Amino acid sequence: MASAFWHDDWDAARARLEGWWEGTDCALSITALKKTPWAEIPTKPRPENLAEAWTDPEVRVTEALNWLSRTWHGGAAYPFIDTEIGPGSLGLFLGCEPGFAPTTVWYEPCLRDLTQPLKLDLENHWWKVHMNLIKLAAEMAEGRVLVGIPDLIENLDTLAQLRGPQDLLEEILEERDLAKARINEINEAFFQAFDEMSALTTDAWGGTCFAAFNIWGKGKVAKVQCDANTMISPELFKELVVPALTEQCTWLDRAMFHLDGTQAMIHLPALLDIEPLEAIEWTPQTSLPGGGDPMWHPLYRKIKDKGKSVQAIGVLPEQVMPLIREVGREGLFMTVVARDEAEGRSLVREVYG
Repeated sequence: MASAFWHDDWDAARARLEGWWEGTDCALSITALKKTPWAEIPTKPRPENLAEAWTDPEVRVTEALNWLSRTWHGGAAYPFIDTEIGPGSLGLFLGCEPGFAPTTVWYEPCLRDLTQPLKLDLENHWWKVHMNLIKLAAEMAEGRVLVGIPDLIENLDTLAQLRGPQDLLEEILEERDLAKARINEINEAFFQAFDEMSALTTDAWGGTCFAAFNIWGKGKVAKVQCDANTMISPELFKELVVPALTEQCTWLDRAMFHLDGTQAMIHLPALLDIEPLEAIEWTPQTSLPGGGDPMWHPLYRKIKDKGKSVQAIGVLPEQVMPLIREVGREGLFMTVVARDEAEGRSLVREVYG
């Protein structure tokens, strides 16, 4: 399998990714247009119907393989088929219906109130759609690429998706016990969905590729989040979100939190105190400089000083070495798009020697 894999040195890449989780190495995940494609991959024509374009397994898998065949993955980057049908797939499995747009998917709330119990339904239409996509991706990967677990999302974000953010915010202050019960059920659904999906996607090296934010590691690996944290106080975050998040991170072998926007920073102290949470990713809002800008160096140092690894996204090629010098290479993950393969290879040599 390794000899067929679309990567120049996947052994080294895995070691760098594992070292990043452990806080002992740097993971430079860098991609570029490949000078010579790995293979010629024909695609199935994309349907005009948006729902079909998002959900047809052959369309999705052949398009992914075509793109991956023409993409150079350097350093700790690796090729994988992204099997998500919009972020927040777990909400679909618990009752939401999707709306499809050319570049995104949204979800219609389905809970009438917080008294409704939640349980993963393996007969759910959208569950079957996802599993069919994953199964075909695993079949067509043929050892050339990995297959990613979709961005399930969890906790208060999924509850807000199911109930509707406005209604949920009005209810959780008076119905905290009900909110906690539903969040615990969302955790159980996450664990079951993850196990079912990982049975199809666990790779030959015993690893999991979690599609969101390009993370890989041995065992059960996921990005976790709570974007709804910007709407609640630190006290309510600790009461409602942290217990289930801690349970989730404990259940996983590797967990990285997606910290989204400066308004979420008030919850960083609570996140840094979650012992089984191993890494934190930072996403600046679009009005601010990208993740490689020097203004974020103090944030990355603060995270690393608490023993967590950090992921910086949208780093420009010229920002890589200054970021390493200012923050330190150990426990630093950088996602970079090079202008071409030559620039990417040069940067890999500069970082790793």
